[in-house]
Amino acid sequence: MPGKVAKIGTFSEWIGLFNDWRKEIGVDHDDIRAFKFETLFGAIETGEIQFGHYKGRPKWENLRQMPTQNMRDALLNMIVYQGDTEFASCEQQRHLFESSPTDYDRQALTRVMIEEMRHGWQMCALLMEHFGQTGRVEAQKMLERRAFENKRLLGSFNEEVDNWLDFFAYTDFVDRDGKFQLQMLKYSGFAPLGRSMSYMLREEAFHMGTGNTGLQRIAEAGIVPGWLLQKYLNKWISSAYDLFGTDHSSSAHWAYVWGIKGRYDEPKNPTEADLDDLNDYNRHLYREECVQLVNRISRSQKPGNIELYTPHIKFNRNIGKWKEQFFHPQTGEPVEEKEYRQQFDTWMPTPADRKLLLEIIESEKSKWIAPRTGARNPLETIGETRKSAI
Repeated sequence: MPGKVAKIGTFSEWIGLFNDWRKEIGVDHDDIRAFKFETLFGAIETGEIQFGHYKGRPKWENLRQMPTQNMRDALLNMIVYQGDTEFASCEQQRHLFESSPTDYDRQALTRVMIEEMRHGWQMCALLMEHFGQTGRVEAQKMLERRAFENKRLLGSFNEEVDNWLDFFAYTDFVDRDGKFQLQMLKYSGFAPLGRSMSYMLREEAFHMGTGNTGLQRIAEAGIVPGWLLQKYLNKWISSAYDLFGTDHSSSAHWAYVWGIKGRYDEPKNPTEADLDDLNDYNRHLYREECVQLVNRISRSQKPGNIELYTPHIKFNRNIGKWKEQFFHPQTGEPVEEKEYRQQFDTWMPTPADRKLLLEIIESEKSKWIAPRTGARNPLETIGETRKSAI
């Protein structure tokens, strides 16, 4: 399938490619195959645009109502990037079924994958419904890129997620970035996109909960050393910081002015938006949330372990004003380049750390992670999430 020229003309033809994609990446298991994928639209809080130049005007129901081509192009780009992350995460996690620590975790992974696939489906449905031939091309390309070929659009979504500590940290913190992005899109002046977010946000909550309780279970078991757990927190949280985009972003500036994408706390924040600092504003809100979560995970550890911390927002950045600069992960204080490079392997996972982690998981079997008690089969509750979406 990769490399083909887009020829699909209907959504039914796209569904055929979607089914082929699942088989090709090796995740077309019985539970996934049996799931009924649907395009779902929930309610929006108001029919008026809530911010930007067009504030107070009716939200747009189709592209013809949007005033300029630049606005339509920006909207297309946002939908493409959002959808690309959804399919990428399934590709990243495709091998984890073989090493699930418990039946519950395998069921949770299955549900996470189903819902990520549905989110990608939702974005492709918008592309095909509203963007004509361009949308059809982008919807097909969504199923042609591969995370394991380093072809997904954002760097974090080309990383391999090949063990369950990676998976739990990923779903807790990278999917949490996803929650922030979806919430900002929920306020979009393009009504079909806003209506897509209610179900996606409810489904995303399960992914984050899976990651957070998984990390707490690892901390509670006390088999994985705290210093090793900290390295994986540093890896994925610092990666998620970059997902908010560059500082002083003109794309974020105009998306706000045009009413396409709001701030994370848009309805509750009465202050005028700093258009030059939107990405970093949301990034700091994200970090504040992560600090509370990491503190909770840290408290789950057995007595005597190191206190876990949330990496500083300047650490290990690959975009923006802190790109390729040298800061301590805990304090954010500047570090000389030579010392930084010498210390980097003490802060981030190395191949030796991965080998040790896999040895712990293999030798300790079910002991390396505490059991998930009192939880129902996630596949039995997947429909309840839909019913509670608004």
